[in-house]
Amino acid sequence: MAADSQKFIAGKIVRGENPLNLEMPFETLEGFLTPTESFYVRTHFAIPSIDRDAWWLRIEGEVENSFAINYEELLELESVTIPATLECAGNNRSFLEPKVKGVQWGLGAVGTAEWTGVPLSILLGRAHATTNGRHVVLEGADGGMLEDPKSPPGELKFARSIPIAKARADVLLAYKMNGRELPPEHGFPVRAIVPGWYAMASVKWLQRIIVTEQPFTGYYQTIDYAYWERQKAIAELTPLTEMQVKAQIAEPAEGEVVPANSRVRVHGAAWTSNGEITKVELSTDGGATWTESKLLGESKLNAWQLWEFNWQTPTAPGRQTLIARATDSLGRTQPVERDRDRGTYMINHLLPIEVEVR
Repeated sequence: MAADSQKFIAGKIVRGENPLNLEMPFETLEGFLTPTESFYVRTHFAIPSIDRDAWWLRIEGEVENSFAINYEELLELESVTIPATLECAGNNRSFLEPKVKGVQWGLGAVGTAEWTGVPLSILLGRAHATTNGRHVVLEGADGGMLEDPKSPPGELKFARSIPIAKARADVLLAYKMNGRELPPEHGFPVRAIVPGWYAMASVKWLQRIIVTEQPFTGYYQTIDYAYWERQKAIAELTPLTEMQVKAQIAEPAEGEVVPANSRVRVHGAAWTSNGEITKVELSTDGGATWTESKLLGESKLNAWQLWEFNWQTPTAPGRQTLIARATDSLGRTQPVERDRDRGTYMINHLLPIEVEVR
């Protein structure tokens, strides 16, 4: 879709109005933290209207002490503040060829915020999860009916699960975003933040936490937000979890005109999970040669790394293809080609940006 034909709400690109899906124009990337008003919005159903004074979060399942906690009680518990990058698992979907179904995200279904909340481990400790507890299901208050013939009949709630080890390690029950109360579209009053995982795991409008013995097999765990993982000749449907290593160019943007024989700042962000970005390389000739860029600021676990490169543009006019490539501390580098077993998700292959030199 051409930029001049796109619809915008509050400076964000509209990818859907019912349910609401808004994308940050990635070329507006500036600082490490994404302003709350610029942060992309992903919803699957209508945004629930929740009265904080009537809200309760219930913890149940494979626990010795089921209980419920209200908003004021949650705020009295120990809190932490962490930066974390959230990326929609379908970010970059509009670039896939051939075209696929799903929200047609460009580059901007990603952002980094500071999240303040209570470690989930505190509530699990109070509930005394039994030795049978292996998984933690996070259920939101958002729900409705789906048209997908593979979905269950009637209404369902959005729910995802994580292993209990991950839940205890670093998952946050966040009630603030960038120092302020969560806006309704970002999960008020409380949402999960699952660092390093695609954002479908960071369930919004939390209302129930269920510890289970068996793996969760809900719609958004097995039918949607899943990919094919191969063991030799057998392909098994597997839930999405960790974000893949990736770098994106914010500026220059696709189709932008840059001056010939000049210094042009190429910049963007790179991210990974459970590691640090150690290198972002840039190619200005379609991948024939690569040069390392400059990493900006300090590295923070499970939060993106900004980078920049001062490009001496050619003297002759013409089209140039820019590509960014990230490598992380675990030795993972972006793949050149798309892995089709990933379906419409986990899109991190190299993405060329074409600009015109004049």
